[in-house]
Amino acid sequence: MAGSNQGREHANAPSASTGSEAPLRICLFTYRGNPTCGGQGVYTKRLSRALADLGHKVDVVSGPPYPVLDSDITLHKLPSLDLYNPDDLFRVPSLKELTSPVNLIEWLGVSSGGFPEPFTSGIRVWNFMRKNARNYDVFHDNQCLAYGLLGIQAIGVPTVATIHHPITVDRDVEVSSEKIWWRKLKVRRWYSFINMQKRVSRRLSHIITVSEASKDDISRQFAIPPYKFRVVANGINTDIFHPVEGIKREENQIMVTNSADTPLKGLRYLIEAVASIRRYRDVKLTVIGKPKKDGVIDRLVNSLGAHDYITFTGRIPDEDFASYYARTTIAVVPSLYEGFGLPAGEAMACRVPVISTTGGALPEVVGDAGVLVKPGDARALEKAIVDLLDNPEKRDVLARAGYERVKRHFTWSNTAQDVVNVYREAIGAHS
Repeated sequence: MAGSNQGREHANAPSASTGSEAPLRICLFTYRGNPTCGGQGVYTKRLSRALADLGHKVDVVSGPPYPVLDSDITLHKLPSLDLYNPDDLFRVPSLKELTSPVNLIEWLGVSSGGFPEPFTSGIRVWNFMRKNARNYDVFHDNQCLAYGLLGIQAIGVPTVATIHHPITVDRDVEVSSEKIWWRKLKVRRWYSFINMQKRVSRRLSHIITVSEASKDDISRQFAIPPYKFRVVANGINTDIFHPVEGIKREENQIMVTNSADTPLKGLRYLIEAVASIRRYRDVKLTVIGKPKKDGVIDRLVNSLGAHDYITFTGRIPDEDFASYYARTTIAVVPSLYEGFGLPAGEAMACRVPVISTTGGALPEVVGDAGVLVKPGDARALEKAIVDLLDNPEKRDVLARAGYERVKRHFTWSNTAQDVVNVYREAIGAHS
C-alpha cells in the first residue's frame, strides 16, 4: 500500500493554498468514533467542533460505532462487519459479506482471538483517501496507526497522528492481572496489533500526544525520536462539565467515572479503600458506569457485601454529569495510568475537589489543584479521602483552584489552535 516515491506526484495530491492564514481542509479519521466508546470518541467530537469554529473545513471519517457530530461537520461512514457491536456481539457474517477480502481478514482475526479493527480500518480509509485525497490539505489519524496511513502519505497527503497514550501500558496491566498462563496468552494475542502501530508511528513525521508523560512513554516504548512529538493537551467541554447552582452537596459522598472493569482504571483500589472507611464512617460511592456481570469488580463488590453503599448508575446522558458532580463531596480518579486524564479535568470543571493518583499524566492535569497519591495503593486513597472529608475548608480551596485551572489551561479552542499549528508544520515539511 505504501507505494513508491512517485506517489508524491499522484494526481489526487492536495492542491489548495495552505498559507498561515488560509482555512484548511481537514480529514479527521477515527476507526471507531462514538463518544460513549471512550476517550477517542470524545476527542473526535470535540476537536472537530473546535476546528470548525476556527473556520476550517472538517470532514470526519469513521468506522462503527459512528460518532455523533454537529450538523455542519460531514461524516463519511466506513462500514465494517462491526463484530464488537454489543447488540450482536461476535455475530457470524453472511457468505456475501465474506466475499470482501477485508471483511474476511476482519472475521478471521476476531475468530482467532485478535483485534483486527485497526488493520482493516486502515485498508478501508486508504481506499477512501485514494478517491478523495484532492479534497484535503491534511489527514489526521486518531490512534489507528495502521499500515494504510503509509499509503496515504505515499499518495501525497501530509499525515499527522494523535497517540493518546502507549497502548502497551494497557496490555502489560491486563497481562499482569491474569493469573493463568493461557489467559495471559489470550491477552497478548488480542494486543498483537501493537507491533503494527509501532512500525507505522516510527514513519510519521509529526505525532500529537496529549501530555509530556505520554510523550516520554510513547517515545520510549515505541522507539520514536522525541523531536517528532508535539504535546497538545485535551480540552474539557464546559458545556457539559460545569458548576450547578441550587443543588445541595451531599456529605460523605464519593464519585468516580472510570470504566469499571478495565484494570488500568484502578477502580478496585478505590472500592477497597471505601470498604475500609466504612468500618468507621458512613461513606458512599457512586460509580458512573456498570460492571461486567461476574467480572472482577462485580465479584469484589459481592465479596465485600458492598451493594448498600456502592451505586453503579450505568450509562448516563451527557446533560446529567454536572448534576451528579454537584451532589458529590469528592471526585476520585484511581487510575494506574492516564495518557491525559479527562475524568480529573471534568470534575475540576464542575468545581469539585479531586483526589487523583500520580499515574501517567494525571499530575499534569491536576497540578496543585488536587490531592495526589501513589497509584495502586488503597491505603493511600483511604487516607486522602478521610483527610478531605474532615476538612471542608480544604475541599473548598481545591474546588476553586481546580475550576480556575481548567478555565486557564484546558479549553478545546486552545487545543484546536495548537493542532492547526501542527498541521501547518506537517504540510510545510511535506511540500
